[in-house]
Amino acid sequence: MSRNYRPIEPPASGPPIRGIIGSSPAMEKVYAITRRVAKSNASVLLLGETGTGKEVIAKAVHQISPRGSGPFVRVNCGALSESLLESELFGHVRGSFTGAIDNRTGRFEAAHTGTVFLDEINSTTQKLQVKLLRVLQEREFERVGDTQTIRVDTRVIAASNRDLLAEVEADRFREDLYYRLNVVPIHLPPLRDRREDIPELISHFLNYYNEANDRYVVHIEQKAMEAMQEYHWPGNVRELQNYIERAVVMAPGDELTCDLLPETVLGQRRPRTTRLREADLETLTYELVQQALSTAGPQEDSLHTKVVNRVERELIAQVLTSCDNVQIKAAARLGINRNTLHKKLKEYSLDGETDAPPV
Repeated sequence: MSRNYRPIEPPASGPPIRGIIGSSPAMEKVYAITRRVAKSNASVLLLGETGTGKEVIAKAVHQISPRGSGPFVRVNCGALSESLLESELFGHVRGSFTGAIDNRTGRFEAAHTGTVFLDEINSTTQKLQVKLLRVLQEREFERVGDTQTIRVDTRVIAASNRDLLAEVEADRFREDLYYRLNVVPIHLPPLRDRREDIPELISHFLNYYNEANDRYVVHIEQKAMEAMQEYHWPGNVRELQNYIERAVVMAPGDELTCDLLPETVLGQRRPRTTRLREADLETLTYELVQQALSTAGPQEDSLHTKVVNRVERELIAQVLTSCDNVQIKAAARLGINRNTLHKKLKEYSLDGETDAPPV
């Protein structure tokens, strides 16, 4: 008889990790995966919207790992040009380019025996992705302008606020690098999907900013709490933190009241965003479907077409706006060619767009 293999049991949920707020089921899954992966040297890919706390989780993985006593080095890959980022990551030697007046140690070298956290990894160029792949596979690299190979023992944690698999399919991110990074993915839930954590987060930020500003805002108006519980939080925990700090600083007394919150939180004005978020798209789709259903006759056979057209028109309009009305960028983001986009624009009477960014 052949030997039976026992299925791998899912990681058991554990208590919250120090420094991370929240005890919702969604966060318990994050804690469980974080604790388990921290014991290994595997690469970790943190996925989630902006403001969900990816850096906090990256630090937690490092701190509770065997590398916890080593350095934790963060690099924002989206904040630097390709040449500057290459020098930042791998270092350079004197005279390798204009302005290189001294030798410089890169972040990978500085993170030896510790962890390097590559935030916004989706912002890197194909050229740089080749060098990153080599570091992950061979644990070695050369400084910019040098031929000497440097070997490092550095764990890599990367983060992206975009779907990296979609970036791979669009030929903007190397498939081999994606699989090297995506050994253990950790998906961080948006705040709207763990609303039960909002009171605990508010309490934490109140205590922190009261102490930082020598204030005593310890009460919360019921309507203010209800508004914060119902708000969509497109900026996630970071947005909540910002509004609590503002309220603590501006409060005339010891209570956080509705007048201390922005109009967007109170539902008096829609938040302005320059990027069409996935969650916004879900809400938009639902609203448009409801509108189509409410205006459809009981015997209408073209309801499916009516709903699809309404959603598609609004999606194209919003993507164009987020791309500054540049049709090339909008077509790429929509995953269609320019001819198809032109046809849709004419079909839906969406005109006035341009093929070049405004001067």
